[in-house]
Amino acid sequence: MTEPAAIAPESLRRLHFRAWHRGTREADYMIGCYFDRYHANWTAEQVAWFEELIEEDDVEIMAWALGTQPVPEKYAGAMMDAMRKLDYVEIPR
Repeated sequence: MTEPAAIAPESLRRLHFRAWHRGTREADYMIGCYFDRYHANWTAEQVAWFEELIEEDDVEIMAWALGTQPVPEKYAGAMMDAMRKLDYVEIPR
């Protein structure tokens, strides 16, 4: 098994900010909660996947996660499968 990547603190802050400041509350929760739940165990390859993913439009990411559009080949796999479960979203009430 591959060891989790040591994400530099400044990169971690940048990724956290980008994950939680998407433009809509729905995207913030979907992408931000995903980051919060999983980033600590990501390998360098998985960090790179997430960095590339967050460059995409929120509408596209949400459609892939909700299953309303097919997931592009470059994002298909275990990480997108985890995102599609949506079991990581915690909405404060």
